[in-house]
Amino acid sequence: MCTGKCSLFIAITLYPLVLLSIICNILLFFPGWSTKYVKEGHITDEVKYMGGFVGGGVLVLIPALYIHLTGEQGCCANRFGMFFSIVFAAVGAAGAVYSFVVALLGFSNGPLCQIQSGLWSTPFKETNMTFVTKPEIWSTICIKPTDVVKFNMGLFVTLMVASILQGLLCASQIINGLVGCICGTCDNKEEN
Repeated sequence: MCTGKCSLFIAITLYPLVLLSIICNILLFFPGWSTKYVKEGHITDEVKYMGGFVGGGVLVLIPALYIHLTGEQGCCANRFGMFFSIVFAAVGAAGAVYSFVVALLGFSNGPLCQIQSGLWSTPFKETNMTFVTKPEIWSTICIKPTDVVKFNMGLFVTLMVASILQGLLCASQIINGLVGCICGTCDNKEEN
């Protein structure tokens, strides 16, 4: 496989991961499938950092678009274009790392929820993630929003998996771009 086709494969694979990251981040703003909590400001801090939207979304989408151009037989399918794809892929990898770190923090700290005393807090923050293995306590500690622990855990884990895949794809594009810089993009057309 030549470097141009590899770039095209990487870009096309990044697009659904970008969409998944953005959707997960947007959904995290609506725990319990309600707008009530976002209006009242009862949203987990890590959701407000918008790791899925900014990191796994925009910071990966822009490189994916450019990487796609290097895979096409156009203006960017040359050694210089492959060099710039290395820079863009590094930006994408940084976005994936940001998304992963924010999702990991959101997962490990647990959700912001209303506890039995009526106060809003993150009751699982100091538990060193032991709450993950005890689903029977989730609904007794977090009263509102309903099933917020499952909701946050599912979406943050999805963001972590998506960001790992994005980081691996961007790292492979860095290697592919380096090879494309040195060896060219295989854009020689056979003449009949």
